[in-house]
Amino acid sequence: MIAKLAKAFAIAAMLSPLAIASQAQAKPVVEVGFVLDTTGSMGPLIEGAKRKIWTIATSIVEANPDAEIRMGIVAYRDIGDEYVTKVFPLTTDIQDLYANLLELKARAGGDWPESVNEALHVAVTKLSWTQGAEIRRIMFLVGDAPPHMDYAQDVKYPEVMRMAQDRGITVNAVQAGNARDTERVWREIAQLGGGRYIPIPQDGGHLVIIETPFDIEILELQGKMNGTIIPYGPLQQRSSVERKAQQYASAPRATATEMSRYVNKNGYRTSSADAITGDGDLVADVASGRQKLAAVKDEDLPDAVRALSPAARQALLDRQLTERKEINARLTALIKKREAYVVAARAKTPAKADSFDRAVEETLRAQIKR
Repeated sequence: MIAKLAKAFAIAAMLSPLAIASQAQAKPVVEVGFVLDTTGSMGPLIEGAKRKIWTIATSIVEANPDAEIRMGIVAYRDIGDEYVTKVFPLTTDIQDLYANLLELKARAGGDWPESVNEALHVAVTKLSWTQGAEIRRIMFLVGDAPPHMDYAQDVKYPEVMRMAQDRGITVNAVQAGNARDTERVWREIAQLGGGRYIPIPQDGGHLVIIETPFDIEILELQGKMNGTIIPYGPLQQRSSVERKAQQYASAPRATATEMSRYVNKNGYRTSSADAITGDGDLVADVASGRQKLAAVKDEDLPDAVRALSPAARQALLDRQLTERKEINARLTALIKKREAYVVAARAKTPAKADSFDRAVEETLRAQIKR
């Protein structure tokens, strides 16, 4: 009798909604953290990273189209500077991360060593890494100066690398410039972190920016796509959604095009209803099932939508979603043409292997597959 009951409970557990949901949610996750030196000598590289973050994010999608992508940054300087570390936790909201990256400026940095040890420790322990077997956790230390080894309060990098290994985080070390004392430490960090040592020029190398004949039309369509957005939620969230929609207009053309390519995931997930990354767009959230229109409080709706009846609100959402799908289909076709143009242009003028973006892209592809 006891054996039969035990068997019945086991079968019930296997068939429970929680177990089924757990299996359905077991899709791959890729988390990438950048530990970035933001002292004065890193200025050109940081400016290049601002322009290429979307290319790097898209390269992750190309390596694993089904993955959920989270990215984060730990900016660091040294004791006595404006900050020692500044943390932007891992997030799927890449547009918000991009906005934070735009705010980072390369300043300060008096003596040669920097607070590398503290930055690495903060990155390993405070970036909000997710636990789970289906997760790839990859970190890039990017800097040009060695760590202060004379700070008594620091957890030194060999111990931090052991912590990273215990947490399943692969650590790569990207050295800007050719300082020998930095090279020695960066090579050791990469070895202990199970990653790659990647030397690049001080300025980040030659970042290839390819503009195409399709960019203007892509951005025009993205503008129409943004016109279908309905911000909702608390005022701060609605303001954030509006800022994201405006990013396309303020970014350089090639950057804005890459942003559109990533956000809409054209060529990868053509059924996507997203116009921005992150929450706060009622059209996308209802279409995906993340939100129910009837559950949204009146005060969380924009004035124009709040004034409508429930039936009229639903009709508005249906119209916006239909228009978005039509725009998305046109964007998909255009971005495929753009991809072919970019591939041909790169074949004529290939990027140098030592550039920051190319080095990160190649490393990510290899380590995600691994």
